[in-house]
Amino acid sequence: MTIARRIAELGHALGPDVLTATRGLFDAVQAAIAHDLTPHGRDLAYGPDPRHRLDIYRPAGAKPAPILVFVHGGGFMKGDKGDAGSWANANVGRMAARAGLVGVVINYRLAPDHQWPAGAEDVGAAVAWLKLHAAEYGGDADRIVLAGTSAGAVHVAGFLASGGESELRAAILMSGLYGYTPLEPRDVPYYGDAARYPSRMPMAAVTATKLPLLVACAEFDPPRFQAEFLGVIQARLTAHGAMPRTIVQPGHNHYSMTLHLGTQDRRLADEICAFVEEHAA
Repeated sequence: MTIARRIAELGHALGPDVLTATRGLFDAVQAAIAHDLTPHGRDLAYGPDPRHRLDIYRPAGAKPAPILVFVHGGGFMKGDKGDAGSWANANVGRMAARAGLVGVVINYRLAPDHQWPAGAEDVGAAVAWLKLHAAEYGGDADRIVLAGTSAGAVHVAGFLASGGESELRAAILMSGLYGYTPLEPRDVPYYGDAARYPSRMPMAAVTATKLPLLVACAEFDPPRFQAEFLGVIQARLTAHGAMPRTIVQPGHNHYSMTLHLGTQDRRLADEICAFVEEHAA
């Protein structure tokens, strides 16, 4: 049975069992290729909190390269940048380096101990650190592209809402919830008081930003995430007279969207890398 068939059988659900089953589909291949590229900088502190850590994956060659910063998902309450025995999320940094980019994968503070806007603030702190130190690791600090998935996409969008777009060349939003659909009780640990949800969502920034966007969702994303994807498209079409660059990733679910990056299925990887090259050349 193919991986795509197995993912299709898992359906549109979220949860630890689906995550474990999905990750298991890629464990062997990702673990095998993880040894080929170790971080050039590991657990580098970009702020005072123990979660303020990032890893840097450097491509071969001496020229300063564009930087792809990846912000992991995890429902605001969990998740890790990987490496140190875990390939998940680290695979995105490795994918970037193999494509000639400097790949950066960050951790950030988690809810419920750290609520909105902690995630966006941490993305901003990581970008500020890279502005000062990227050259030490082969990166061009003037050519940064942010990418996030799920909660990480929300934090990237939150950084845009805080005025951070001037620090970037482009942004990639994968399977995020930006405020185009009603929020749910499970969002409370990060956003806090439900009465203040609307003022805390980055929807307005995602709609209005002039920054180039690549917006993606998976074929088997839950309906709410697919509705958010359509909300971004419609809002930007109305505001700008054109859709953002988009991709619906066939044969993948919410988790495999990024867990498969770096494998022989290069459809999304090629879209991401081409987008970065186009806007951060």
